[in-house]
This record gives sequence, structure tokens and C-alpha cells, in this order.
Amino acid sequence: MRNQLFRKKSVDRILSDSILHSSGLAKVLGVRDLVSLGIAAIVGAGIFSTIGLAAFNGGPAVSMLFVFVAFACVFTALSYAQFASTVPVSGSAYTYAYVAFGELFAWIIGWALVLEYAVSNMVVAISWSQYFVSMCAGFGLHIPEWLTMAPGYAWDAHQKVVEGGIASLTGIDKIAWQAYTTAPRIGDMPVIFDLPAGMITVLVTWLVYIGIKESQRVSNIMVMIKIGVIIAVIVGGVFFVKPDNWTPFAPNGLGGVLSGVAAVFFAFIGFDSISTTAEECKNPQRDLPRAMIYCLLICAVLYVAITLVLTGMVNYTELNVKDPLAYVFEYVGFDYMAGIVSVTSVIAITSALLVFQLAQPRIWMTMSRDGLLWKKFSTIHPKYKTPSFATIITGIVVAIPALFFKMDFFVDLTSVGTFFAFILVCAGVLYMDKTGLSEKSTFKVPYVNGKYIVGSGFIVGLILMYRYGGDSLVTGQALGSMKELLHQSLVFIFWATWAVLSVLSYRHNFSLLPVIGILVNLYLMSELGVSNWIIFALWLAIGLLIYFMYGYSHSKLRTRPD
Repeated sequence: MRNQLFRKKSVDRILSDSILHSSGLAKVLGVRDLVSLGIAAIVGAGIFSTIGLAAFNGGPAVSMLFVFVAFACVFTALSYAQFASTVPVSGSAYTYAYVAFGELFAWIIGWALVLEYAVSNMVVAISWSQYFVSMCAGFGLHIPEWLTMAPGYAWDAHQKVVEGGIASLTGIDKIAWQAYTTAPRIGDMPVIFDLPAGMITVLVTWLVYIGIKESQRVSNIMVMIKIGVIIAVIVGGVFFVKPDNWTPFAPNGLGGVLSGVAAVFFAFIGFDSISTTAEECKNPQRDLPRAMIYCLLICAVLYVAITLVLTGMVNYTELNVKDPLAYVFEYVGFDYMAGIVSVTSVIAITSALLVFQLAQPRIWMTMSRDGLLWKKFSTIHPKYKTPSFATIITGIVVAIPALFFKMDFFVDLTSVGTFFAFILVCAGVLYMDKTGLSEKSTFKVPYVNGKYIVGSGFIVGLILMYRYGGDSLVTGQALGSMKELLHQSLVFIFWATWAVLSVLSYRHNFSLLPVIGILVNLYLMSELGVSNWIIFALWLAIGLLIYFMYGYSHSKLRTRPD
């Protein structure tokens, strides 16, 4: 059974299978289209919504966190690019894991990618709804509060009123309380849901369903609009910057900055989504690597610039809002610009929703081809040339939770799954180098011998941790709670992994850049909340149950081996 679980697919077989199955897909995407899709995915809800919470917790120093996370993503993007040039098919990290680690890991990654694409789109849809409601209000069109939010917000407001009275409500809680009191009821249960979030998901799913070319055209237009508004925010906001707002630079210390890891990382999620369109590229081996690097560098520069402008325009304590880009201009009295930002933000976030709705069905399509999911998921529409059934299911999976769940829950959960996928992709490059598969790559991660560097870095890191932090882990101080114990366990996993990689790098001359990608992603992963790890573990358990009930026995690699 072990041999079956870890049986690998050869690159030659993957390419031959893709030729057999992809004849129905339209090859229309060039490097410019791919860069546009990548920017559409990256510049979305993260920059237009979650950046406010990250700045509130970490202060202006969050701009440096963007640099650090971009640094991590560059190493991961290089690894993705090498895989994409070697295995130019639609499966993204799922297919790459099939080549490097075998079927079980491929399934786990494919299941984790549902968190990255489908679950993150729930965040994007909810964020879109918030900007849409704000835009409508600006035009004098009022949508009832009970149609614009998750019921959890209303219940939280109700609980606060019970405990402290209406006077205890502030900001969004007042709106949530109004939703609770004005909503129609079924018995004693108020009917509250986020209608705009569900509607935009249905509309975008329809667009994705009718064709990749139509989706690409719409995406290109929306990307131009969103880049324009971000540049306008940066250029216009510079005139309102007060350097005093950048002091203190890190008011809540390193802990406050790192508390924004999930929100900041969420802002970068998406550069890998363009690898799912490989079979619709004109020249995937050449264009995919270029597009990944280009869009990541462009977005990193924009993110750092806009974070410094936002925290310079208003004090960081004012940024705990859901529409920070519009809010800062309202704050400084530039209402005209705030209105423009609100309108264009709706368009910008729509483009991110579009790209993720493109990516998820193509992951499921590839898994279905391999027999790990039901055959229906690989159905290609005869007219529209898209994975039709998988697209419809993606729309349902995204739309229904977006109607009823709070955004905060999905942000952290998305990041856990994505970090996990990124780590395995970086590790996969090390496997390719070791086994000689890298010789088939038309793009390779620049090789720097990590033989001595990885181990030296480990020793220096331990010394710095002992001297400046890591008290409970290093000195054995008492742990205050189970939550702290679990967090320290995650930190221990990080250091243990670094130690193992130090030994392996010395023995096998590992390439340094993928190793750095593994370590940085694992470190950021260890900084996420413990509750997210627990939910992620439950998610993987459900996925493994599906695999052993269906995928294991129907796997084409098992029934038709190489």
C-alpha cells in the first residue's frame, strides 16, 4: 500500500496526458495576459481591505513586513517558475507534488489549494460587498443592513448590548445592531446574510464559465483601472502625509507587526494562480516563469508605497476599518477622491475574484483527470471550452459561505493552506535537483550552494534567539497556557526543520534559494494563530477521508501505472 500512496507521475506522462485532455482548452494567453491575471489576483481584497487591520496592529512598520513577505514570495515564485517550465499543465502545486513526492502528497496539496483559491475567494467576495455597499450609499442608494453582512456580526453586537447596553457599541457594531433589530424574523431568529457577496460570486462564475478569452479581456480592463487607482492613491496621498504619523514606527513591537502576517500574506496570495492556466498559454515554458516574477515585483513595490502613504496620512490607530483606502481620504477631507476610490475598488476587487474563480476549477479538473476526483469534474464544455461542471461547483462552494460567514475567519485559514503548498513546492525543487529532473527545466532557480551557508545560518539564528528572544523555548520558563505551548511547538518545528535542512544541505549541496523559501514560509506559518492550525488539521482529515474512500481506488496511476 505504501508504494501505491507515494507512487510518482513522470513528467513525460503528465505532458502526454495533458496533450490528450487539453485539446478542448483554448490556447490564447501570452505573457502580458498572464502578468495581468497575476496582478488581478494579487492586488485584490488584501490591499483594499485587510491592509487596514495589519496597519492598526503593527503601525507603519507593517511596510517592512510587506518587504519580508515579498522576500519569501520571491523564493517561492522562483520555485513555481521552475516547475511551471518543466510541467506546463493546469494542476499548479498539485501536479508539482505528484512529480516530486507522490500521490498522497499531491492529494494533500490539491486539497490545501481549495483553501487558497476557493476559501480566499470568500474573503474577496465579502470585501467586494463592503465596498459595493459603501459605493451605493455614496450615490444615495441604501441597502438594508440585514442584507449586507454575516449574521455573526449582528449576534456579536447583540451580545455587547446585552452586556453593556447600546452605549457600548462603536463603529461597525452600530450597523450590525441595526441589522439585528431591523431584520425580518423566522420565529425569534433574525434573517441576516450578505446578499452582494453571493451575487457577485454568481456573476463572476458565469463569466468564467463562458470562456477564458472573455475572462482575460475583462481582467485586463479591470487591472488597468485598479493599477490606476492605486497610483492615484499613492500620488494623491503623498500631499497629505505627515511624517509625525510614522512615529513610533513599530508602536506594538515585533509582535504587533507579526500579528499582521496572515493579512499581509493574504495580500500576496495569487501569483501562483497563473500557473493553473498553463494549458491555455501560447508558450507556457517561456511565459509562465516571466509572468510570475514580473507581477510579484510590481505588486511588492506598490504595496510598500501604499502602506507608507496610508500610515503617513492618518495615525495607524485610525486604520482598523474595512475600506482603508477610501477612509484615509475621507479623514483628510478629500471626499471626491474617497468616492473615486470606493467606485474603482469595487472594480479592482472583482478582478481578483475573477482570477481565483478561474484557478480553482482547473485544479479540480486536473485531479479528476488523475482519477482522484469524480470524472464529472474534468468535463470540458463543448462550446465555451472551459471546465464547466468544476466551475459551477466552485461558484456554489464560494457563494454560500460568503453569504453567512465573517471575513476574519477565512483570512487566516487561507494563509495556512497556502504556506503549506508553498513549502512543498520549494522542497520539490530540491528533489528535482537531486534526481536530475531539473535538466528538463527551461527555467531554473539560480543555484547557490547552501552546503555551509544553511548550517551557519542555523547557528547564528540560535545565538540571536537565545540572546534576544524565545525565552520559554530556550530557557525552559514555564508556559502560561495551552495556546502558548502549542505556539512554542510550532516554533520548535521551525528550528528542527532548519537543523535537518542544515545537515541535508551539507550532505547533498542543496540549492540555497529553495531552502530559504522553505524556512521563511515555515516561519511565517508558525506565527499564525493556533486555532487556524487546528482547523487546517481538521480540513486535511476530511480531505484524507475523501481520498481513501474514492481517490485511492480510482487513481489512474494505480490502475494504469507508468
